[in-house]
Amino acid sequence: MTAPAALVLTAGLGTRLRPLTWIRAKPAVPVGAEPLIARILRRLAAAGVQEAILNLHHRPETITAIAGDGGAFGLRVRYSWEAPVLGSAGGPRRAFSLTAADELLLVNGDTLTDVDVSALAAAHHASGSLVTLALGANPDPARYGGVRLDAGGAYAGTTQRGGSPSGWHFLGVQMVRRDAFLDLEDGVAARSLGGVYDALAARRHGSVRGWTTEASFFDIGTPATYLAASLALGSGVAVGRGCRIAADSELSRTVIWDNVTIEGGTVLTECIVADGVVVPSGSRYHRSVLLPRGEAPLAPNDRLEGDLQVTPIVD
Repeated sequence: MTAPAALVLTAGLGTRLRPLTWIRAKPAVPVGAEPLIARILRRLAAAGVQEAILNLHHRPETITAIAGDGGAFGLRVRYSWEAPVLGSAGGPRRAFSLTAADELLLVNGDTLTDVDVSALAAAHHASGSLVTLALGANPDPARYGGVRLDAGGAYAGTTQRGGSPSGWHFLGVQMVRRDAFLDLEDGVAARSLGGVYDALAARRHGSVRGWTTEASFFDIGTPATYLAASLALGSGVAVGRGCRIAADSELSRTVIWDNVTIEGGTVLTECIVADGVVVPSGSRYHRSVLLPRGEAPLAPNDRLEGDLQVTPIVD
């Protein structure tokens, strides 16, 4: 048994994924033509989780429209509303008030991994810790900070990105007990790593532990990493619902959201086309995000072309 309930952290603003997250919350973006939150809920149900709580703040309607009551995924979904965002520790503190469970499986709603949650739960129960973090080898120390463990596997703090040693990479999945958040007041923002967990570890050695695994990990953080993950988990072209694509268009390594129209003679390579976009005939775009004009604030590198807002995809 994994956990009687899970909390999927879906309340974040998704600032690194802008401009896409002006259109949808990050957990609602399609990855390989299936929304990220749908992939997460299906995986939780397959692992035996029967109840999932989703915390909400930014563009909540784009998440609830997919998750609903959870019936389509074989579990029960409830929602924890946050205004303002309560953070990686404040969010779980509030979510525990919605369940009688004494522990939760916490899953980040902005990444994908195939962590074996049954094995994680078993390690958590065997150790008696308040928190058990699923950790893997750091895939890119220049981009990601890490988690330090002592020789016995107890949490010993965090490392900065680019630092040496790089530490273990947190995979966005953890088991937590209610008691880990007892000192927090509901409604007050707080962070877990580098905050609450450091205080717990200082008070009681071994109360926060790491569990290492070779599970896969996909980052959905930026337009570039989102495009890479979507293509890796889908096909060379991922197409959403209600789209009309001219037969003579040329599409390569491109993600197309819902209700998109691509007119004749269009060439798109390594692009992301958001909901409702009409790409006019003869258009050519490479490594670009295409949004309907007026749907998002303009960033310094953005440009307007007719009814489109175009953002370059930067590695």
